[in-house]
Amino acid sequence: MIKIKIAVLCFSFLIPLGSSIMAQSSIDYKKVKSLSNADKHRLEIIFKDIHQNPELAFMEVRTATIVAKELKNLGYEVTTGIGKTGVVAILKNGEGPIVMYRADMDCNAVKETTGLPYASTKTTKNADGIEVPLAHLCGHDLHVTWMLGVAKLMVTLKKEWKGTLIMIGQPSEEPGGGADAMAAEMYTKGVPVPDYLLGMHTAPVAVGYYLNAYGDRMAGADQLDVTFNGIGGHGSTPNVAKDPIVMAANAILQYQTIISRNLDPQKAAVVTVGAINAGVDNNVIPSSATLKLNLRWFNQEDRNLMINGIKRINEGIAYANNLPKELYPTINMKQFVIPLKNDKGMVEKLNPILEKLVEPGKNIQGMPATMGSEDFQHLIKDQPKAVYDYILVGIANPEITAKANKEGKMFPFYNHNGDFQVDLTAIPFGVAMGTTALLGTFN
Repeated sequence: MIKIKIAVLCFSFLIPLGSSIMAQSSIDYKKVKSLSNADKHRLEIIFKDIHQNPELAFMEVRTATIVAKELKNLGYEVTTGIGKTGVVAILKNGEGPIVMYRADMDCNAVKETTGLPYASTKTTKNADGIEVPLAHLCGHDLHVTWMLGVAKLMVTLKKEWKGTLIMIGQPSEEPGGGADAMAAEMYTKGVPVPDYLLGMHTAPVAVGYYLNAYGDRMAGADQLDVTFNGIGGHGSTPNVAKDPIVMAANAILQYQTIISRNLDPQKAAVVTVGAINAGVDNNVIPSSATLKLNLRWFNQEDRNLMINGIKRINEGIAYANNLPKELYPTINMKQFVIPLKNDKGMVEKLNPILEKLVEPGKNIQGMPATMGSEDFQHLIKDQPKAVYDYILVGIANPEITAKANKEGKMFPFYNHNGDFQVDLTAIPFGVAMGTTALLGTFN
């Protein structure tokens, strides 16, 4: 209840973080806004093109080509194929900090229902060979567009900052693994380790609002597959088979007791079973059933509790079904991301600067950390000197948002839903935000 109340009232309960800190900045905010608005038409074309041509994780070939071409034309030193489809672009501008800015490029396997004239109608086969719809319903198309707009402004404003700027077009954020793949490769190929890492993500609040706070902001996450092995047979003779579908169904219900009956009620964690893959025919008991799980957590202790609990439940079900040890369930740990925790010093430095760009009170505070996750921080998780700040930026139409708030809704729509929609005024607003944040970081 507290979480919902805070979220619904977020536009009236605003406490700007760091408002007491006097930031010394020579940023020409009017110029940044003017340049961002002047580039709106070009960026809208890019945005709509990427939106209509979404690509799944590690398949972002077309998107990466657009990113590489645009950044190369701006004078950046561009390297492609980093972490399979990732793009790294470097702009050296004298002595100063090394700052990395990241945008993720992959889409969701969800059908778009916005009805927009430029809505995605694309489909493709995913990694499992299943035909799925494609759509940018988390805003990664806008993240890329923002980055290309920011990259242009940073070239235009080269006299106003010194240092090295690294632009990252990252693959595979949705399932995870993209940031790790890039980090494992790019630093061995001459990409300098940054002092600061900066990024922005769409949020379904009104354009003009943003959220930048320090500490835990997003949960850690695991992607894992649990396969229940059994003995296949005819549906009419279950007594001579070992039914893995029944085992899997039992496990799904028991997994939820890990949270409700094992985790401290004051803590936050989630166990989700997102898919069940088993069988083909109505009258055949298959030999295996696979559950695709997703875990969310904020500390290693809770993560271990969930993983160990899943293992015990699996083994208990196998024992109850009198399975031989060689048929006990197996777990495939696929992807893993740590919680996203914004650096306090970086946030407190940037907030007073960002608050001069927008109207007072637009930095939403009081919002708890989200159970959503990110792999953004994995670009530098093994680089002790680097710190990061990840900013949430509003992209929803203000009128639609106001209507939803009056109806008692937290947001007008949510990420990963078919009706997720970016208001085009969010393009120049985000470009101005990203540029200002970079200028503030360099200076």
